[in-house]
Amino acid sequence: MLEQLKQAVYEANMELPKRGLVTFTWGNVSGIDRDSRLVVIKPSGVAYESLTPDDMVVIDLDGNQVEGMLSPSSDTKTHIELYKAFPALGGIVHTHSTYAVAWAQAGQDIPCYGTTHADYFYGSIPCVRHLTDQEIDEDYEKNTGRAIVETFQERMIDPVHVPGAICASHGPFTWGRDAAQAVYHAVVLEEVAKMAIYTREVDRKSFVAPQNMQDKHFMRKHGPNAYYGQK
Repeated sequence: MLEQLKQAVYEANMELPKRGLVTFTWGNVSGIDRDSRLVVIKPSGVAYESLTPDDMVVIDLDGNQVEGMLSPSSDTKTHIELYKAFPALGGIVHTHSTYAVAWAQAGQDIPCYGTTHADYFYGSIPCVRHLTDQEIDEDYEKNTGRAIVETFQERMIDPVHVPGAICASHGPFTWGRDAAQAVYHAVVLEEVAKMAIYTREVDRKSFVAPQNMQDKHFMRKHGPNAYYGQK
């Protein structure tokens, strides 16, 4: 079942240690087949060097396990909430990458200080609020997803234009049109998080990049008249 998607999600998961985004088993990637409404995700707590495409777990959008001998990622419910709320998403990544986590532990958005950030994220990368005691006790992972959705809705952020968020005291979630692009965005988020920290170190009073520069760099890649790259 969904053999091509399993292979794609497996390969995307294997990119995480390759790109230095995970330590031990601290991360996961999923992908969704929108026609069947089935999600393929990494199994929980399995070392990357031991993974195979057949280890990938298939679940439905109600969280029922459809295929696979192993238990799905403990973050599965977060992925499901994001897929249900944001139809454009085809893949999701969660890591505990160092620089993104630093911002999450500080409880601050990652500001857009320059064009590298603006090329991929239109504005600051939001930090999602802490969950309440009730939300944690009730269903931690599901409510993590709901809190991300809530943040994007309340701030009127387009999840296609800002393909990621950091959760306070936790870490980053990124997404894309498929699992591979979600990993790409995870790599970019970590790099711009690092750049933002260094910028603050140089000058704690640094200003964000001018809006006209942010607009130019984002729109030349993603706008209706985008011209970056090859046609």
